[in-house]
Amino acid sequence: MGTGSDPGPGRPALLTHAETAMGTVFSLSLVPGDLPGPELRSALGAACAVLHRADTVFSTWDRRSPVSRFRRGETGLGGLPREVGQVVAECHAARRVSGGWFDPWAMPGGFDPTGLVKGWAVDQALEVLRRSGLAGAMVNGGGDLAAFGSPAPGRRWRVGIRHPWRAGALAGIIEVGAAVATSGCYERGPHLTDPATGLASGRAASATVTGPRLALADALATAVAVGGDEALAVVGGIEGYAAYLIRPDGSETSTGGITFVS
Repeated sequence: MGTGSDPGPGRPALLTHAETAMGTVFSLSLVPGDLPGPELRSALGAACAVLHRADTVFSTWDRRSPVSRFRRGETGLGGLPREVGQVVAECHAARRVSGGWFDPWAMPGGFDPTGLVKGWAVDQALEVLRRSGLAGAMVNGGGDLAAFGSPAPGRRWRVGIRHPWRAGALAGIIEVGAAVATSGCYERGPHLTDPATGLASGRAASATVTGPRLALADALATAVAVGGDEALAVVGGIEGYAAYLIRPDGSETSTGGITFVS
């Protein structure tokens, strides 16, 4: 476990830890408050175990994983870990509220919850940390993150939105109320599929969604990255969620509700 800034004698104000899982590096930032050291270490271990469990259950690369067996039709939900049923239900809800722009059943190879499940795993890990009694925490999985509390008195968690074309530059910095997810093709190329056509979508350079839960924010960011302005309008009608879109021509728009800070 690494440490952030140290206020002086006693414990650091912020502890950080990096954990590799689900094909990315998760950064966990913990504000201990009065939580004793052994309980802090136990909470961190439990949160990391949640991430590795999600990796084991939902990997589409491992042909032996439960979700891979489900994709191939080898078993129904009743024969799989309960987490699969939970994520399938979340995917149904996300498909409905996104107007079909997020549709894991329209992906090549069959059901693919990748656009939601990392956010779901972060939500689960953060809940473990919340229940432990920490004063605050943030879990960041490859740029998609959720948080509670604050990193220091009078401060809020902040996240930079990567610029889709300028390496090392930010499109902006926003304060994190609960969850922030960003989707785009600037790292992996045109890998997002339009559910209506089955073809790669190019309606967005970058899409960011904020809201109370990362699982849905993650799915909606994928939806906006696929559907561009049409999907953005849908997100604008979902209570508690807001979206920011950078179009392929570099122009920007948003639903409102996202405040950039300097």
